[in-house]
Amino acid sequence: MTNTPSKNQSESNPPRILLWVGIILIAIFCLAPVLWQVLTSFKINDAITAIPNVYIPTPNQLTLDHYLSLGGIFARYVFNSALVSFTSTLVCLAVGAPAAYTLARLKIPGENIILGCILIVSLFPYVLLFLGLLEIIKAVGLGNNYLALIIPYTAINLPLTILVLRSFFQQLPKDLEDSAKVDGYNTVQTLLKIVLPLTVPALVTTGILTFIFAWNEFIFALTFITREEMLTIPVAVARIGGASAFEVPYGPIAAATVVGTLPLIILVLLFQRRIVQGITAGAVKG
Repeated sequence: MTNTPSKNQSESNPPRILLWVGIILIAIFCLAPVLWQVLTSFKINDAITAIPNVYIPTPNQLTLDHYLSLGGIFARYVFNSALVSFTSTLVCLAVGAPAAYTLARLKIPGENIILGCILIVSLFPYVLLFLGLLEIIKAVGLGNNYLALIIPYTAINLPLTILVLRSFFQQLPKDLEDSAKVDGYNTVQTLLKIVLPLTVPALVTTGILTFIFAWNEFIFALTFITREEMLTIPVAVARIGGASAFEVPYGPIAAATVVGTLPLIILVLLFQRRIVQGITAGAVKG
């Protein structure tokens, strides 16, 4: 006797097929621009400007010249972006974590007013602060200094960091902190030895958001830093020029974009599990 599929199984197959078709289409939609940028970075100029477009280049249409044209100075730009982004992220977490814990656990006067102010600041368009910050940078002589980027990046990301971490701290059971107090831990010891180790996924998730903002920021980096050897990647990519005013160097720009994106991809892949844990915990909390 042969086994025939049940009615429920036959009815569930079409929705499952549609689900996978939807997933594939979404993946193609999201990855197509990235793949096209990578492909452009390897194609020769004639293949880039060819009409119709060359979607599958032949071996003689591929080259590494666009990457070689970036030169060794581009490694310096990567270092500048990494230094500013890592420092800003570390300072933001170091200041934001205690502030978030204070707002989550300690009863302080005017707590709702403080939270309201933090929320308003986090929603405020940071570009509108540009002229005021420029005058401050000129007044204190921070032009062409990494601090001219680290301090604003930290200040801009701090409200969001506090709000996100506060929600994670509120999720933790208070019994752990009560047990720590019984064992003789003060507030600082409880935060460092009990709370923070349990919220590592939240710290990683928030830190990566801060890092990505600092890595991709353009307006402040373009204005506050003018020395060639101190440029960050977004500004360096924007300054790539062709042989003439009428030439757009698509190949070198694509290569610079790929090189500038690789550190972010590596960072996300390294902390992928922590990111997923942090997002899942936040979703459960919500």
